[in-house]
Amino acid sequence: MHVKHVQRKEDSQISLLHFPTTESTVFRDSIFNTGRNCGWFTTCYMLCDLPADGIYETRGAAMSSTAAATGLVLFLLSLPVVQSQNDYGVTYTSTQICAVKGSTVDIGCSFKYPSRANVLKRVWFTKGNNYNLEDLKTDPVYAGRVSYSPQRKSCTLTIRDLRESDSAMYKFRFETDQKHFTGLPGVTLNVTALQVHVDTSSYPDWGTLTCQSSCRLHDRPSYIWYKNGQKISTQSGQYWYSDYLNPSDSYSCAVRGHEASTSPSVCVRGVSCNRVNYSNRSICAFKGSSVDISSTYNSYESLIQSTSWFRFGRGSEDLREDSRYAGRVEVIETERGRSTLRIRDLTESDSAQYHFKFNTQSFEWGSSLPGTTLTVTVPQVKVSRIISVHESQTEAELKCESSCSPAGRLSFVWFKNGQKNTTQQTSTYTDYFYPGDNISCAFTGYEYYRSPPVYAPKFASVLVLNNSPEIMEGSSVNLTCSSDANPAANYTWYKDKKLISTEQQLIFSSIQSSDSGEYHCTAKNELGQRPSEVIFINVKYAPKLPSVSVSPSAGIVEGSSVNLTCSSDANPAANYTWYKENKSLFHGPVGMYHLSSISSEDSGKYSCKAENLYGPAQSVTLYIDVEYPPKLPSVSVSPSAEIVEGSSVTLTCSSDANPAANYTWYKEDEDSAKASGHNFTITDFRPEHIGSYYCVAQNTRGCRNSTLQLIVTASSVKSAAIASMTIFFLAIIILSAVIFIRKTRPLKVIFSKERPNSIAQKNASPEHDGPSAPAAEQQDDLCYASVSFSKSQEDPLYSNIMPTKPKGQNEEDEEEGGGDVEYSLVKFINGAQGLRGEQAVEDSSALYSTVRKIYH
Repeated sequence: MHVKHVQRKEDSQISLLHFPTTESTVFRDSIFNTGRNCGWFTTCYMLCDLPADGIYETRGAAMSSTAAATGLVLFLLSLPVVQSQNDYGVTYTSTQICAVKGSTVDIGCSFKYPSRANVLKRVWFTKGNNYNLEDLKTDPVYAGRVSYSPQRKSCTLTIRDLRESDSAMYKFRFETDQKHFTGLPGVTLNVTALQVHVDTSSYPDWGTLTCQSSCRLHDRPSYIWYKNGQKISTQSGQYWYSDYLNPSDSYSCAVRGHEASTSPSVCVRGVSCNRVNYSNRSICAFKGSSVDISSTYNSYESLIQSTSWFRFGRGSEDLREDSRYAGRVEVIETERGRSTLRIRDLTESDSAQYHFKFNTQSFEWGSSLPGTTLTVTVPQVKVSRIISVHESQTEAELKCESSCSPAGRLSFVWFKNGQKNTTQQTSTYTDYFYPGDNISCAFTGYEYYRSPPVYAPKFASVLVLNNSPEIMEGSSVNLTCSSDANPAANYTWYKDKKLISTEQQLIFSSIQSSDSGEYHCTAKNELGQRPSEVIFINVKYAPKLPSVSVSPSAGIVEGSSVNLTCSSDANPAANYTWYKENKSLFHGPVGMYHLSSISSEDSGKYSCKAENLYGPAQSVTLYIDVEYPPKLPSVSVSPSAEIVEGSSVTLTCSSDANPAANYTWYKEDEDSAKASGHNFTITDFRPEHIGSYYCVAQNTRGCRNSTLQLIVTASSVKSAAIASMTIFFLAIIILSAVIFIRKTRPLKVIFSKERPNSIAQKNASPEHDGPSAPAAEQQDDLCYASVSFSKSQEDPLYSNIMPTKPKGQNEEDEEEGGGDVEYSLVKFINGAQGLRGEQAVEDSSALYSTVRKIYH
């Protein structure tokens, strides 16, 4: 605790007890002890530090008469006050608040209500009662200076640019659809100005200056000190300042951050010193009006050489010489020591801080001390409340506001579509507004300086920004929605009638094909909305990877119809080219390639290419596997020359088939299979092995029989000759019979290069044929004639006649020499008899082997 002694006028001394200034300091009692014998008395008080925001909240206060006499106030702390009833209540953070003039204050407040209730209105007021109160928002004195917290259950009130006239009791009231509630008694706000106290009691030429107010300001704020209008740079930010005092000097102080609320300049001794004080630190004026900015000044020396007004930030040029103020400013001095700057026809650009200075032969008033701040305001129309919204109109409450509030009570003029509304003179205006309506307001007497009109959006347009004429995939595209509206419109974007954004711009840094579609935006403000026209965003791109498919997808059978389909996502649509083994098959806008009757030769690798203006894309390879039944098997015998009894004989069967065929060997006129597999081997050939053999090739798609493989044997050349002659005579007899029958009866003769077995086989087994099977097969050596009578005949007669050439001498010699014997085979086949598994066997050629016995 520090003790300071203050010399009173009666030359008695006052002991001042200084306590630490922390937030937790609480004074429960103020004790004043007066030493009557020696004429002393002691006062217990606290010097207060201002916070950075210049606000102090008082929580209960007590003031002694002695403290009041010295300009000091002692404040007591108190708990928050809660006013509640059932489920309704208002809580004030403090019941008393003290703030510095020119600063901003927050009056903390919260409220509660039942969850079933809906809040209809929130009001702060200082005048009137619960039935006739005036909302601070509509009070012209507070115009542009008050705001309410937007949070759901917060009712904090903010007041800016505090004036001493703002000191009052503030109450909060809210209304629900069930009940009204007011928080009583409310919050007391005291607005005070800073004062400089000079203490010269210690030494005649030394003094201590203290920056004081009636408010205890916490958070240990920093202070600024001025001497003769110039900031003292060596000052450390304390609330006090000590220095040698010159009677010509004046001092003032301010809280850092609130320099506009500087204390008045005071002389350290007497009343005659160099000083300037402004009548008002801030002035609010209408656009188009005139304003007077006044100051009082004094010089320690008697002779002042010059005075001038200048605008802060533009040097110290006299406004009377500034071309921007030409013809609009004058300086009036109606009395000694008072100068008034008058500015006419104010514009918004005139808003600035104005300073006064004077010069003597040895002194110039400094310019760093804040002067008078002028704010030129233009009324603004705000939509304060939407009452109801209809299809073609909106019922709303409008309010005429300004950025600051000129002194005195104001009246207003409202204009709708340019017409003056003579019945409405308050700051609020309620009506039905249609699209296209324009509403503005003005201060009475300044009707030519109307506010900008408010209106619903007049239109909504879409601007597409792209670097190229075509919108290419991967490029950057910006869609901007714009509208003429006041208040400014909010924008909503739709794609294909679905909401996608609430921003004014749609930005596609890398647009994709999926972004193609119909877009439009809606511009909306409180008075209405307008939709834009629909635009189509068509994103161009090269074909994506083509997809290929085949139908049917599995089990493609020879002779069936097959479709190959190629498709690709592309814009514009792609043209397609089909390839087989890199050989072009088809090109066109349709990606389908049709094979009406596919064959085994169509098996292979297929692919397609999709291509448009922006590039090609190649598909993956598709393999087509055509399945078909076995073709006519071919049979070979090894050895192909003479087969010696006791030797090994191998018969080989092969057939073209997909899937690969399985083989089974049969001997004519025998029921059981002789063998299975590609080869049939007789390791020890004996006479009983002589006969006709054939193989059956079979897969999942069908089966096919081979031609007969005839194995015969001859013991000598003589037996061969006898057999040959027998065959020759039998052929003559048959031929004669045929000729005779033709002469006596009608007959039908069918010539074919196929054996009767093959004809019967075709009639009995059509499923073995396929689109790729040949219509007829070549016969290398044999020619058959099929003779059938018109009447039914139980046993048709077939002749196998092989044309022969007349023998020459060489041939006879060859025959006599024991060469190979060529046979003609004549067989009588009963109609009911056939081969196993087939009614007949197609015979394209006859292979004969001669088995000879060798006699030694």
